[in-house]
Amino acid sequence: MWDRWPYQRIGARAYMRSTYDRAGGNETADASHFLYQERENFNVTLDVEGPGVLYFVRTNHWHGSPWHYEVDDVDHLVQETTTADPTKKLDHSVFIPEELFPNPLTWTYAVTKGADLMWVPIAFERRLRLAYSRTFYGTGYYIYHLYDRGANLSQPIRSWNASPPDSAVLKLLDAAGSDVAPRAETPEGKKLGVVEQSGVVELASLGSVSLFQYDGVQVMFRALKLSVPRASAVQFGRARLRITWDDRDKPSVDAPIALFFGAGTLHNRDDKEFLVKAFPVNVRYTPHRVHLACYFPMPAFRSAKFELIAADTERDDVLSDIRWSLRFHSLNEPPSHVGYFHATYRDHGEPLPGEDLVFLDTRDEEGSGEWSGSFIGTSFTFSDRANLSTLEGDPRFFFDDSQSPQCYGTGTEEWGGGGDYWGGRNMTIPLAGHPVGVARPQDARNEQELIQSAYRFLMADLMPFGKRALIRFEHGGRNESTERYRSVTYWYGLPSPSLVLTDELKIGDLESEHAHAYASPHASEPYEITSRYEWGVDHTLDGTEVFPTQRMLARKTTGTSEFEVNLRPDNHGVLLRRTLDFNYPHQRAAVYVADADTAERRWQKAGTWYVAGSNTWYHSFPSLKEGGELATSRPIAKTSSRRFRDDEFIVPSHLTLGRRRIALRLNFTPVATPLLPGRRLNELAWTEIGYQAYCWVLPAQPPKDSK
Repeated sequence: MWDRWPYQRIGARAYMRSTYDRAGGNETADASHFLYQERENFNVTLDVEGPGVLYFVRTNHWHGSPWHYEVDDVDHLVQETTTADPTKKLDHSVFIPEELFPNPLTWTYAVTKGADLMWVPIAFERRLRLAYSRTFYGTGYYIYHLYDRGANLSQPIRSWNASPPDSAVLKLLDAAGSDVAPRAETPEGKKLGVVEQSGVVELASLGSVSLFQYDGVQVMFRALKLSVPRASAVQFGRARLRITWDDRDKPSVDAPIALFFGAGTLHNRDDKEFLVKAFPVNVRYTPHRVHLACYFPMPAFRSAKFELIAADTERDDVLSDIRWSLRFHSLNEPPSHVGYFHATYRDHGEPLPGEDLVFLDTRDEEGSGEWSGSFIGTSFTFSDRANLSTLEGDPRFFFDDSQSPQCYGTGTEEWGGGGDYWGGRNMTIPLAGHPVGVARPQDARNEQELIQSAYRFLMADLMPFGKRALIRFEHGGRNESTERYRSVTYWYGLPSPSLVLTDELKIGDLESEHAHAYASPHASEPYEITSRYEWGVDHTLDGTEVFPTQRMLARKTTGTSEFEVNLRPDNHGVLLRRTLDFNYPHQRAAVYVADADTAERRWQKAGTWYVAGSNTWYHSFPSLKEGGELATSRPIAKTSSRRFRDDEFIVPSHLTLGRRRIALRLNFTPVATPLLPGRRLNELAWTEIGYQAYCWVLPAQPPKDSK
């Protein structure tokens, strides 16, 4: 159902967890940081309670295999053919059982040049745990969604039963590099009423040219194609594609052509047929021309303008014989249900020490402070000098005012689907790639070959947001790299929120507690914490403080907390956010909801709120001298100073719709799991610094006159 990429996701939240260094640094390249060990061959990296779907897993090569995918208490053992003798790389390897984890939903290091990638959806109704049997080089990141139990999904969530994925999905991804959009002459195209427009233009130096201007009813653009003579490829790649929807004041797409189509340059060093063979975009070479295609579905409600802008260059020549085509069909959906397609370009220049690069902050886009939509990918250059050290930088993504990144990765090339800097080699697969760049500066024959770029696209694993998306990348393992990044961030969005803050409870503030009828008979008195969130390194290499500490009040309880929050009665569910003291492990509570405006409270269970782990974890990375891959674990407990964390719980819509105020009861249900077998159990408690209630609502429809 990839045609539904632009649709709003109400009642769904995406998270990316990983083995990142909890201290904010880059210890052992973010590998082998575990939540807890249950037994020698069960080292837990992910532990969540549902309902939800695991959509993606990335590991460094086969390291950690066999992996445990424990779905609703059923342990499924997944491995890879190199596991049998992990000291020897194979020229070809696959996931086992292969029928459950087939290509192209999985790829191994032989193709990706360093990573094992898994996109097979693993649904869970109650709980999912992912654990490694071995701890050597146990790097990984994982993307999953949690859902409102009453959300309008395409199919109900049922525990994964180890059945093979739908063959239609495999066929679809296998089509990457070909024309996947409906065509006018096909039965699907005839049913949709597909229309195609095409033409030939030329582009003068420092000039611009209009490709196509549409005015009419709502439509969905399904294909955009461009081609130029091969001799013009590099120069054409520097030009910009600009798309403006509905006569808005600013374009939603304004990006260099090469980077928009997934590559840092259109220079084809090795004369490959495909420079980029991704699903939503591709770059293909024939003997005399280079062909670029984009298949992102792109809605327009009244109008659309497609333009080309020449690169800022002193060259006084003309790009001629630029051929273009567009395909579109009518769109019969309320405008509030879909979002505009965006490709936001940033030239980051020389990065600032200690500060993440901001690929996207929707708060600053097109003059609209709040946006509702989905983050769907990136295409970026990370060096103009073939310097790969910047790849140690972690992705950190924040959504909807959260002070903790809902998504925290292990490195930049991991985000791009590789490992170990792709070994300096290139690769391109449907949803990730490193299409250009040489292994070493001395290998480059010209400046174009020094450019390093990568792409990553999100389909089922897209990341919805309701008011703001903040996409940040660390540059280098401690934000110290001086390499020049340029980025294109792909996203869908409407300039209106679908998440609205309706109430906030501040724990330790007696006035706020009274206003929200807060009661927690076994809670402690308020205690003060001076600490930080997980935002990266606290100090630059020269000792300059980046993020000062903060002070907050908290309570802890081993009993029950109750309070009330205000809602909008037109809500479609509630996102409840808690700021907590992450010093206490495995905080878990049963959540109950009642109508606060009725005399008699009828409590209904809404689900379980669970945060696995704490700011204490263990690191296990046996050295090669100790046996490396085949060694037993060498766990070393570590504790970071980062005690503040924001976490979220989805209150189902059937318990909130039509209500102006609800009461919440949180009943602490301890998880008595020590960090390591035989280790003393740390103090268990449910901690509270504050709560925020956000109501899901339908975003407002774009006005007829967007200017």
